[in-house]
Amino acid sequence: MAGVVRAKVGGGGEAALEAVGHRRTREAHLAETAQDYVEKISDLIEAAGEARVTDLAARLGVTHVTVTKTIARLKREGLVQSEPYRAIFLTPRGRRLAAEAKRKHEIVLSFLLAIGVKRSAALADAEGIEHHVSKETLAAMKRVEGMLGKKLAKS
Repeated sequence: MAGVVRAKVGGGGEAALEAVGHRRTREAHLAETAQDYVEKISDLIEAAGEARVTDLAARLGVTHVTVTKTIARLKREGLVQSEPYRAIFLTPRGRRLAAEAKRKHEIVLSFLLAIGVKRSAALADAEGIEHHVSKETLAAMKRVEGMLGKKLAKS
């Protein structure tokens, strides 16, 4: 422990590596948030024709202030279009990200259900797993889910 503290104070090698790790984690969390938001915006537009701050806050379990700040960031990143007190819409880039997030979510959810996870747990778990699963693991989940689905259909 003392070695870690000294490295932090000294600002050298190990501290720099720690900083890189923390920065990557923060960037990953920002990407997760962006994926969750564009996926929910897409769902709301599909269901109601538009997405509003209050609807997003309710769906994501956050305050309208949090949604407003996040939407401002997503606008800067070119993922959404919005005006104050108006609906929020996805840009073409936002639609692509939403479609990819939704595809991952559906594969993970289907896999979890296929291996016998209760729907309530599968829904909650899929929300986290979808952001951290590699393309290789996602493909394997899809294959296994397909095999299990065929076996269940034959029974």
